[in-house]
Formats: sequence, C-alpha cells, structure tokens
Amino acid sequence: MSMENIAALPLMSKPKAAGWLIGISVVLLGVGFIYGNVGIVFALLLALMLTGVPVSIALGLTVLTFLYLLTNVPIEAVALKLFTGIEKFEIMAIPFFILAGNFLTHGGVARRMIEFATSMIGHLNGGLALAGIVACAMFALVCGSSVATVVAIGSIILPAMVQHGYPMRFGAGVIVCAGSLGILMLPSIPKVIYAISTNTSIGALFVAGLFPGMLLTAMLCVVTWYVAKKRGYPRLPKASWGQRLVAFQKSVWGLMLVVIIIGGIYSGIFTATEAAAMSAVYAFFISVFIYKDMGMKDVPRVLLKSANLSAMLLYIITNAVLFSFLMSHENIPQAMADWILGKDLGVVTFLIFVNLVLLLAGNVMEPSSIILIFAPILFPAAMKLGIDPVHFGILIDANMEVGLCHPPVGLNLYVASGISRLSITELTMAVMPWLMTMVVFLIIVTYWPSLSIWLPKMMGMM
Repeated sequence: MSMENIAALPLMSKPKAAGWLIGISVVLLGVGFIYGNVGIVFALLLALMLTGVPVSIALGLTVLTFLYLLTNVPIEAVALKLFTGIEKFEIMAIPFFILAGNFLTHGGVARRMIEFATSMIGHLNGGLALAGIVACAMFALVCGSSVATVVAIGSIILPAMVQHGYPMRFGAGVIVCAGSLGILMLPSIPKVIYAISTNTSIGALFVAGLFPGMLLTAMLCVVTWYVAKKRGYPRLPKASWGQRLVAFQKSVWGLMLVVIIIGGIYSGIFTATEAAAMSAVYAFFISVFIYKDMGMKDVPRVLLKSANLSAMLLYIITNAVLFSFLMSHENIPQAMADWILGKDLGVVTFLIFVNLVLLLAGNVMEPSSIILIFAPILFPAAMKLGIDPVHFGILIDANMEVGLCHPPVGLNLYVASGISRLSITELTMAVMPWLMTMVVFLIIVTYWPSLSIWLPKMMGMM
C-alpha cells in the first residue's frame, strides 16, 4: 500500500457497520439542530465521516451544505476563498519538504545513518533496535514526515533485525513509534500546517521540537534496552573508533542538512519556507551526485510521487480552509473559547481537555485534518489562558505522534504492516510498551513548557 493510498483512507470500510453509522449520524444531526449552528456544523461533519466519507470531502460537503441551507453567505465568497485560502507563502514549505523527504528516502541517506548509529550503540542490549531509534531521530532531523521516516528506516533495519535473531514484532513495534519522531524534530509538515492555521512562527516551531525530540528518543531507547535485556536479544560486536569515524564521514552529508535548516533560519539568510526549498535542492544533490544511489532516470518518479502526495495534502488544506471560513463567519471559535473560559477550567484542566480531544480525534483522522479543524478552535482559548503558542503547537504535535501509532487510522501502523507483513492487530499489541512511553512523554511536554520554548527563546526566535 502506497503512502498516498494510506493517507487517503476513509474512516470506515466495513459495509456491515453502515446501517448503524447512518442511524448514529441522524441522531447527531438531531442533536445539532437542538444546540444551534455550532452543533449543526460538527454533527454534520461527524455524520459524514462516520458513514465512510474521507475527511477532506466531508469538510467540503459540510461547508457547502451549511452555506446553501443555513446561512446567507454569497457563494461567490466560497469560490474566492478557495483561491485566496492557500495563497500563503508558508504553504509552499509542504511540497518542498515532501520532495526532500522522498529524495532522502531513496537516495541512500537513511542507510548511512543506520550504519553510523549501529557503529555507535549496536553493541548494547538490543543494539540494532536502538540503532533504528537513533537513525529515526537523525532522519527526522532532515525529513519532516513520519511516514517517510518509517519507510526509509524500517525497510532497511527490520530485515537486518530478523536476520540477527530479533522477532519481527519487536522490531516493528520499535520502528512504528520511533518513526513518529519524523513530525516532532526540526522540519515537520504538521508544524507548518499549525503555523498556517494560527499565524505562529514556523522557525520557532521547528527549533522548539529539538529538545522534546531528544527526550522522546532517549525514553524510547531506555524502554527498548530494558525489553531487549530482559528477553535476551542479541548484541553486535563493538565497533572501533576508526569504524565509527568512517561511518560518520559517510553519513555527514545527510546530517549537514540540519546545519542548513537551523543555520539558515537563525542567521536570517532564508525563511522556513525557503529552507524547505533549499532542503529539496540539497537532498537532490547529495542523492544523485554525492551518494549516487539514485540516477537521473529515477528523478521523474520521485517528482511524480511527491506531486501526488502534495496534491492530496493541499486538497485537504483547501477544504479545511473553507471549513475555517465557515467557523469564522459563524463566530464558532470565539464562542467555543468563551464557553471553555466560562467553565473556569484553568490551564491544567484545559490542557487535559485538549489532550483528550486530540487523542480521541487521532482515532478517526490523520494529523493534517486534526490540526486544520481543531487548532483554530482551541487556539483562541489557549491564548486567553496565557499558554505560549509555540508550546501549544508542540503539544499538538506530540498528540499527533500518538495518533500515528494506534488504530484505526494510525498511518505508521499501515506502513509498518506493509514492510513487516504483520497484521494491524499484531502490530497494535507489539507497539504497546513504546506507545505507553509516548503517553508519558505527552504528559511531560504538556506540563513542562520550558522544554519546548527554551531553545527558540535563547536563539531569539520568540
């Protein structure tokens, strides 16, 4: 199954459940009419999603149905919003990061990062699994996509782990969760979408994910080491410092992309969007001319694959822009913020509420759709409570990580299933130790804002 097909999966695919879902949808619509426009909008959206309509189409149909039947907004305004809603310069970062990720995935960068990580920690208990986690973290520093990280690292490390005597379930469980680092470390497509939705600094969000990403990497490594030691999984021979130096020299071209992204943004040479373009050009250069694992004949295939995935994401964004326009016209975000503040929740309780909402949404939607729908609603209340917008963005990002690793629409599970040939049920059980670790990490990120905002403040980005 391709990444494009996975990302476009509908919420429900079992015909036997259709009757029940339609009945539930009718009830929800009834509740919506009782509670006014806010209830109608969300009941209609949920009703469409429950009946199996893809999220992007459900967003568009909700907007059009509401505009035609329940409001007097000129339809010309909708057409205008379709064009102006995605005019933002920052949106261009999304196709560029997708293109850079595809070049890095197919250009040998991932394999050299795995070799370097293995040379450093392969001699520890569960060394290959630990190397897979560290390689995922290094690849995440330059990629920005969780799915691409799982594909790039998992397709190489999982066969090697099985060959060295590791159970496939153990290896797949590690990579599913470690692959989620792809959206937490420096560049990240969900961060770009959050920044667009809330007018938050993309550069500050990129840098803010560095320390949380390092903490999650360490936590996943500790759990992996403990499980591997307890079960007696094999260790590799310890590499010499000479071998480590050679492995580092081979991987340094890929790691230089971190310097380009951080250095360029921090020094003001280019914006975060321009950094994405530079990443794509640099990834093409090292893949074709330095590592030479990709020939010029392979470039059109990578370009086409990137264009397909970019078009899918931009289609979701376009429909979400219309949905945000509808919410703004009906004053729904402000009404929701006033309702939340009227309950006198306080910061601690509000953040618990946010996490619960986002974790529940992660059961039925993929990250881009969740951010585009919920960020404009929750953000005003967060600002009124004095929560830092960058910290709030990293909190949402951490929730998206958890959602990528559990069914029914956890994209990392589907990708890992295609690589490992394990069923989704088997993978769901396999990821549990690391998924619980990620939940603990989510709590830490939620109530330790300095972890996220200290570095961008020190760099003068906030």
